[in-house]
Amino acid sequence: MDILSLTAVELGRKIRAGELTATEAAKACLEQIKKLEGSLNCYITVDEEGALRQAEQVQRQMEEGKLTGPLAGVPIAVKDNLCTKDLLTTCASRILYNFKPTYTAEAVLRLQEAGAVILGKTNMDEFAMGSTTETSAFGATRNPWNQEYVPGGSSGGSCAAVAAGECFYALGSDTGGSIRQPSSFCGVTGIKPTYGTVSRYGLIAYGSSLDQIGPVAKDVTDCAAVLEALAAHDPKDSTSLQREDTDFTSALVDDVRGLRIGIPRDYLGEGLAPEVRAAVLQAALVLRQKGAVVEEFDLSLVEYAIPAYYVIASAEASSNLSRFDGVKYGYRTREYEGLHSMYKKSRSEGFGPEVKRRIMLGSFVLSSGYYDAYYLKALRTKALIKQAFDRAFEKYDVILGPAAPTTAPKLGQSLSDPLKMYLGDIYTISANLAGLPGMTVPCGWDSRGLPIGLQLLGDCFKEKEIIRAGYAYEQERGPWQAPVLPGGADQGGPAPEPGELGGIGRPFEAGVKTGQKGGRKNGETV
Repeated sequence: MDILSLTAVELGRKIRAGELTATEAAKACLEQIKKLEGSLNCYITVDEEGALRQAEQVQRQMEEGKLTGPLAGVPIAVKDNLCTKDLLTTCASRILYNFKPTYTAEAVLRLQEAGAVILGKTNMDEFAMGSTTETSAFGATRNPWNQEYVPGGSSGGSCAAVAAGECFYALGSDTGGSIRQPSSFCGVTGIKPTYGTVSRYGLIAYGSSLDQIGPVAKDVTDCAAVLEALAAHDPKDSTSLQREDTDFTSALVDDVRGLRIGIPRDYLGEGLAPEVRAAVLQAALVLRQKGAVVEEFDLSLVEYAIPAYYVIASAEASSNLSRFDGVKYGYRTREYEGLHSMYKKSRSEGFGPEVKRRIMLGSFVLSSGYYDAYYLKALRTKALIKQAFDRAFEKYDVILGPAAPTTAPKLGQSLSDPLKMYLGDIYTISANLAGLPGMTVPCGWDSRGLPIGLQLLGDCFKEKEIIRAGYAYEQERGPWQAPVLPGGADQGGPAPEPGELGGIGRPFEAGVKTGQKGGRKNGETV
């Protein structure tokens, strides 16, 4: 049996049935990590001894009947901005190179209570600031499908680890698309839930009003099961919500008849790669064939989302990161004269260029004379964007579009042009500004053999709608083939030729042929 080919839910089922043990599953992942980490760099910390110890404990509890959930015994990875007691938590930054928290984040605790086995902490953009996982102080992560390309970010290590079989699912955080965009680049499924659904207690904050923890997994079923385990009210988090509708696995129904799906015309215009556009529209046609009502519509204010987001996020980051000063924990400069000198030198040496850029931008927009001109204006724009989505969801249950304007860029391309990197978040940022749930599902391949992701957005507290739509599409698409690693584009399966994904112009006019269904089934290109 190829353990690594199983999904998290399938593995949990086999462990409960006695066909496998939690220890065997953990060892399989650890072997894969040893085999691939030298080239992929998905992890900052691998806790082999701790993982095997946890696996033995979980297995014993399962045999005693104390653990019966669907994820018991399944090995996971945790993004390195989530605190884990006595296990290195660095945020991929030099300034926290030696930080071992005294407590564990609530989201991680909930998964441990469900029987998760933690393999280690995954690489990320420093303090979650970036879209490529290249700003990490511990080196860039590489895309498992082609190691010349980035995995996306900031949760690139988590997404790449799932795609490479180095864990069965992972936790990420999403401030402006940091789960959904790398899920698209790595060909995995990721969910950002409604703001407040998952406790942020123990998440080292980037933008407190935007951050949300969510799962990355192989398919929609896994994501729904993990999110069900994560979602709960936490009195330690003042933004945590009390919800009764967290039975997300009940939405795993292959039926979208009557589901109203809107595609913003704003998402299909200039800047969207033709192959991405074709794959996303092909997925929309699949859902329409299955009975959904699919229409294009105008979603206003899209062009204002990026400037509003970067003003708000940078302002919150400049405040949140002021606590890292070399006094209480983390990096402290060796030579300094006086307290202020230690502050300045520790922060100058400890933070990377992208973090410094955002701290300075945030401090500027919060400064006297510019607060009204920039920060308050961004907050007003945020409110208008939320109103635009409210109007859209009066008519539609789900908003469908691309997760990113292109597939993964090559390593080194994005860092040379930060503004271009920021523009790559254009389709994901709005969901964070409005607090909406969003999910990425793989829907095709470009001509280089790199994955393309479909993004589904729902109204607040409507995760079940996007899970239902994603699951129905996934059933038609078929299993997503795991990469053969280590590899280049030719080792992830045959790359489709341009146009093979269905070069469809305006698909919702009468008489347009729908062509073939889905993206790729059982390794075949369509």
